[in-house]
Parts: sequence; structure tokens; C-alpha cells
Amino acid sequence: MLTPRKKANAFKDFKKHETDTGSAEVQAAILTRQIEELQAHLKTHKKDNHSRRGLLKMVSKRKKFLSYLAKNDKKSYEEVVKKLGLKNKAE
Repeated sequence: MLTPRKKANAFKDFKKHETDTGSAEVQAAILTRQIEELQAHLKTHKKDNHSRRGLLKMVSKRKKFLSYLAKNDKKSYEEVVKKLGLKNKAE
């Protein structure tokens, strides 16, 4: 589970303005943090298929946010992918 402190750090690192909680950048960052936590859980609980399904849904949702960014704001997309340590599909 994502702690409020980790969530607040994601907001701080990726927000566009002071009250930004819903931009694609922030949403992708939060999903990435949740995905990382769930991956750690699944390493120890290999047969937890319910959580595995949730993980796949989160990855798909993050992919949609990143696709939106790639289409509409290329510069922001590249910054987010670099900060999150993801592979850049545009390259």
C-alpha cells in the first residue's frame, strides 16, 4: 500500500502548480509508485493472482496516461519517463 508520505513525494516531484493532484504526470507517478510496491509484494507472494490482476490494470492505466502525454506534450512525457526510470517508447 502506498503511504501518504510517498504519495505526497510523488505530488511534490511532478506537480505543475501548487494544487495539482490530477494531471497526467502526477497520476503516472503515483501509479508507478503503487506498481513498485505491488511488484515487491508479488515477489514474496507468487500465487497471489488477485493482486497480479490489479497490477496489470495499473500498468495499463499508466500506459494510457503516458500515451496521452506522448501525444499532447512530448517534452513533459520525456521528463516524466526519465524521472520515473521507465523505457522511452519514442526512442
